[in-house]
Amino acid sequence: MSARNDVAPSTLGVELREEGVVVEYLDGRTTLYRGVPRTVSDTLTTGPGKETHILVTDPTETEGVLMYVNDLKTHDDILEQSGVGRVILNADEEEELFPGVTVHRMGGMRTEVAADPDVARGRVFVFVEDDWGEQSYEFVADAS
Repeated sequence: MSARNDVAPSTLGVELREEGVVVEYLDGRTTLYRGVPRTVSDTLTTGPGKETHILVTDPTETEGVLMYVNDLKTHDDILEQSGVGRVILNADEEEELFPGVTVHRMGGMRTEVAADPDVARGRVFVFVEDDWGEQSYEFVADAS
């Protein structure tokens, strides 16, 4: 099976903890995205070649949907079993993942994420990682 198809996400369990965000996959496994997320209110541009995961919670903050952007490592069947979705974007392509959450694949293997938590009707987290580290971000309503 190809590792380069779009995959629709399922609803996953989410737990917000002091040490980070825990996501429980459909197959019972969990992962912890570590750290207190840095806030961003407009757009976020990732570094080149970074893995980008976007989590949007429901208003209760106990469930959410998780999407991988341009993940070429994980096979479709694994994503489907875990409930994680994936979108593959070509250079300079843009897609609205969820209401209020848009991703744009920029040149140089960078991803730009724009989100409005009010439109998304939940919290919007972006996790950016590679072999050397991970960063967590949360979109907040613009205070201006």
